[in-house]
Amino acid sequence: MILAWRGTLATIGLVLGLAHAAAAAEGVAVPSRSWSFDGIFGTYDRAAAQRGFQVYQNVCAGCHGVRFLAFRNLLDIGLDEETVRAVAAERTVVDGPDDGGEMYERPGRLSDRWPSPFANEQAARAAMGGAYPLDLSLIAKARPQGPDYLYALLTGYHEPPADMAVPDGLYYNAYFPGHLIAMPPPLSDGAVEYADGTEATVAQMASDVTYFLTWLAEPKLEERKQTGIKVVLFLIVLTALLYAYKRRIWADVH
Repeated sequence: MILAWRGTLATIGLVLGLAHAAAAAEGVAVPSRSWSFDGIFGTYDRAAAQRGFQVYQNVCAGCHGVRFLAFRNLLDIGLDEETVRAVAAERTVVDGPDDGGEMYERPGRLSDRWPSPFANEQAARAAMGGAYPLDLSLIAKARPQGPDYLYALLTGYHEPPADMAVPDGLYYNAYFPGHLIAMPPPLSDGAVEYADGTEATVAQMASDVTYFLTWLAEPKLEERKQTGIKVVLFLIVLTALLYAYKRRIWADVH
C-alpha cells in the first residue's frame, strides 16, 4: 500500500515537473509590477485610465474590439459627459430596422456599445491574414497575472536571439508563449498625444492602457473592495457585541 502511494506521488511529481518545464519553455516569468488597484484598499488611477483609453482609441481600436464597453461607462473613469458624447458621435453604429425594414447607420450615443472594428470573425481573419484579433473586454482577467502580463507583452518586443529564426509575418516577444507573435509592435514613442501633456513613451502607454483594460475587465473592483471592508468591520463589531452579551448572560454561572 505504501509502495503504491509512493508510486502515485512520484507519478504526480513527474507530471507536475514536466508541466512546469513545458511552461518554462514557452516563455519567461512575467515581472511583477506595483499597481494602484493592488491590495484591499487599492483604487484605480483615473488619470492613467483616461490616458489608457486614448491609447486604446488611437492604437488598438482599429483591430481589437471591446464589446462589453458602453460609451456611458467612460463616465466612470472621470471623462465628462460632453467629451463622452463627442467620442460616441465619432463612431458609427448599426441600428434599425427602420420603417422600411432596413438596417441603417448612425452616429453613436451614450447608450450604445463600442462598435466592433469587424463585422464578424471571418471578416477579421480575412483582414488580418488569418490571425484573429482578440476582444479586449476581459483580457486583463483572462491571463494569469493579467495586468503584469499585458504590460510585459506590450513592452516585450526585442531583437530575437542570434540563434533564433523568426518567420515572415511573426515578431519576437520575450513574454509571449513561444516568443513568436503575429501582432506587430503596437506602441512606439509618441504614438499618441496625451491630453494632459504626459510624455507618451512606450512604457508609459503600456502602463496606461493596462490600467484602462483592467478597469474594463473589473469596473466594480473598488465597490467590491469597499463592500468587503464594510462586511469585515461589521463582523468584528458583531463578534465583540456577542462576546460581551455572552459574558453578561453567563456572569453568575460558576
